[in-house]
Amino acid sequence: MDLMNRRILRLAIPNIISNITIPLLGMVDTAIAGRLGDGAAAIGAIGIGTTIFNMIYWTCGFLRMGTSGITAQAYGARNLRECTDILVRSMSVAIVLALLLVLLRNPVGRFSLGLMQGSEGARALAAEYFFARIWAAPASISLFAIHGWFIGMQNSKTPMVVSIISNVVNVVFSALFVFRFDMGIAGVAWGTVVAQYTGVAVSWIFWGVYYGRLAKYADLRRSIRLKPMTQFFHINKDIFLRTLCLVTAYTFFTAASSRFGDTVLATNTLLMQLFTLFSYMSDGFAYAAESLAGKYIGAGNRPALREAIRKLFGWSLGIAVLYVAVYLTGWRSILSLFNPSGAILDTAGAYIGWVIAIPLVGCLPFLIDGILLGATQTKTLRNTMFIAIALYFGLYYSTVGLIGNNALWLAFVGFIAARGGLLMAATHNLDTGRLIAYRQHG
Repeated sequence: MDLMNRRILRLAIPNIISNITIPLLGMVDTAIAGRLGDGAAAIGAIGIGTTIFNMIYWTCGFLRMGTSGITAQAYGARNLRECTDILVRSMSVAIVLALLLVLLRNPVGRFSLGLMQGSEGARALAAEYFFARIWAAPASISLFAIHGWFIGMQNSKTPMVVSIISNVVNVVFSALFVFRFDMGIAGVAWGTVVAQYTGVAVSWIFWGVYYGRLAKYADLRRSIRLKPMTQFFHINKDIFLRTLCLVTAYTFFTAASSRFGDTVLATNTLLMQLFTLFSYMSDGFAYAAESLAGKYIGAGNRPALREAIRKLFGWSLGIAVLYVAVYLTGWRSILSLFNPSGAILDTAGAYIGWVIAIPLVGCLPFLIDGILLGATQTKTLRNTMFIAIALYFGLYYSTVGLIGNNALWLAFVGFIAARGGLLMAATHNLDTGRLIAYRQHG
């Protein structure tokens, strides 16, 4: 295997492993909640609380994505002082956002819980969970910043190790608080609080070991000057709007599914798990694309950028073909792991073709997202997302009266395909000269 492929896998594999730990943690939390007195209400409360925090933290994800791209460019330009300034800048913004969230926890909590459906018992337990876990916000949001910085510095292994340690701590302390100290649903939340602060502590220990020499460059006043902060917020504003559209698309998919009845809702939910499994793998290579594209654009190294993009496309296409083959031959067995209901599996058979198509149309936008984040072409990401989501709603509402649930899948697959096509057009087929010129003059 050549050097570029080794670089790609060295960045992609740790991110894939980090992604896989996320659903495993959710399964453990749900299992612990299910052993409380009112198991059904407690499981419902975990679902409600997790959904709320996913919405909050997903919208804060711009910190990771924005930080990784500009850090990678500074790293490629061998500007270690700017690398350090970016970390200080990103952490400062993360802390301010987190403190605002903690200070506004009561109105945020009441509003978020008011949006959720569920029994009175489940919502009461969800409130208990929310107002305990909210104290993890400073740590959770800070982790976006520092992990984005690590990825920009071509280091995906440290975030992976931190994620594994955090998840182990979460499981241990959640179980301890619930079963040993009888803290109920709040014990699950406090386990997460302990785990998140452990993750921050371990991250800074690794930073000291690998990057402690950069401490001499740290200067808060220089880092938060108006011009670099304005650029930082400009980049992250575009990413925030792009992410908000993405959240809207996924949320609408679930809401629209519920209009077709419980069986279709359950079927669509399970089929989306297949999309999620594909996204874990694709995101790993997208993160690698962020790191490498940012590094080579920062260095102005067009041949290396072209080679990295070409080989990243090869890996992404190979992964897509693998998933298509697995889903064609084993989709029923995979879905059976989530739900053995024959009625749901039979219903899924009517729509599985859409899910099989997703890896083929999805490998392109996933990867280009990463490349453009590394290139900090966030305006392109934002504008193409605006067009794609308009197409998404247009396809759905123009066809739902004719083809029912197929309209939802047509809209979703069309949304993904449109993003890929629009991104290719907007970047002139990922012209490497233009990508580098944008960084230098954009």
